[in-house]
Formats: sequence, C-alpha cells, structure tokens
Amino acid sequence: MTLTETEHGQKEDIGSYIIHHVQNSSEWNVFGLKVHLPQFEPIQIFGINVDLSITNHVVMIWIAALFLVLLFGLSFSKRRLVPKGITALLEMLLLFVRDEIAIANLGAKDGRKFTPLLATFFFFILTCNLMGMIPLFTTPTGNINLTAAMAIVTFLTGQVMGILNNGPVKHFKALVPSGVPVLLLPLMFVIEIMGLLAKHFALIVRLFANMIAGHIVFFAFLGLIMIFKSFWISPLSVGFGVFVDLLEILVSFIQAYVFTILSALFIGMSVHPEH
Repeated sequence: MTLTETEHGQKEDIGSYIIHHVQNSSEWNVFGLKVHLPQFEPIQIFGINVDLSITNHVVMIWIAALFLVLLFGLSFSKRRLVPKGITALLEMLLLFVRDEIAIANLGAKDGRKFTPLLATFFFFILTCNLMGMIPLFTTPTGNINLTAAMAIVTFLTGQVMGILNNGPVKHFKALVPSGVPVLLLPLMFVIEIMGLLAKHFALIVRLFANMIAGHIVFFAFLGLIMIFKSFWISPLSVGFGVFVDLLEILVSFIQAYVFTILSALFIGMSVHPEH
C-alpha cells in the first residue's frame, strides 16, 4: 500500500469514526454492549413512506421526557412556602422563562398562557443538549428531524393562535406591510410567506448545527491521536477536547435559551402583529 493510500485510509477511518458517533443508529451502545432496537417496515401515510422504527435518538427523546416528568413530579410533589435545593433551581428557571421570555415577548396575559409550551421547549432542549455530555447517551437535538418537529410546533402555534385572536383576514393581511401598492400585494404576500418560512427554517438549522458541530469538533480532536499515532499528541488532543466539551455545556444552555426566545418572538409576532 502506498503512502497516499495509507493517508486516504486514515482519513476514511477518522471520518467514519466521527460520523458513527454523531449519526442516528438502530443500535444503542450500553457500556460496550450493542442493544439492537426494534425495526419496523415503513408504512404509507398519504402516499408518503413513514418509518416508525425505534432508533437511538428516539430512545434518547423518551429518556429525556421521562426524566423531566419524574424531575418535576418529584420536585413539586410537596408544596413548600420556601422551596429548597433542586426545587428552588427549577422554580427560578421557570420564573425566568415566564417573566423574561414569555411575558417579555407576548405580554402579561398571553405570556402566562404560553409559558407551559415555552418552558417545555427550554427544559426539554436543555436536557437533550446535555445528554450528549454523558458517555451512555447521545444528543437527540443533533438530529434535524427533532429540531424540525419543534419548529413546526412553533410555526403552527403562531399561525393557529394568530387566526383565533385576530381572525383569518386580519392575520394574513398583517403579513404584508401597510402602504404597499395594490399591484405589488400578491408579490409581497408571497415574499412575506417565504420570509416567515425562512425564519422557522433557521430555527431548525441553528439548534441542529450548533449541537452536532460541537460533537464533530470534539471527536476530531480525539481523532488527532489516531492520525499522528503518537503519545505526545495525546495531552494536546485531550486538552482541546476537554475545552470543547466544557464550551459545549455553555452552548447547550445558550441554544435552549435562543430556541425558546425565538419561538416566543415568532408566536408573539403572529398573535400581536401590531406590536
């Protein structure tokens, strides 16, 4: 084998190593034991093949949801005048989502109404983001299907509540800026619809890209050991890997906050188009 072929083979090994750790899988690696998850034949819904097989990311979503149900259920099972410990922390974060995100973007009345949805977004995304820091788990928010599903919830919530609050005519009329010439109305309407979809598409990609990028960089640094095959590169490789890992904790909180506040902003723009 030539040197070029060797280098090419190493690159392929590093690439497959990284992809293996960030992509979805039909197996769950539990302490070295590969657990094969149930796989089903795709079914057709309105002519579209839908695969309902259980994958690694689906299991992570279930675990995150179960964890949050148990966490909040046990923490708030007993009412206390002055909460302590984890209950105090959860209450502080809930009040932050209510006051600084929901009410700040939707007003006092609607802000309280949408706090459960926005708080669910924040805690669920934060939990999913941080799961990737634990060796046994993966990061389901690194799957674009999950981020797309949450963005669709934001989009549908905004449109449905906008129509219910303002009526269909006023809701869609508010999409077009006032003072536009009549002949340009159809064109402006199409442009505004495309802009509305683009905002939610950015919501999908931002969370997905940030979460998967951190993992790729982390494993790329570890992959330097495989490339150079030298003990002396290990401290540098592991050191940068740990730094990226710590940075990813901060990114996990930031991205949960960004997704939640943008969701509140988009819903608020639909519910209160005059603001």
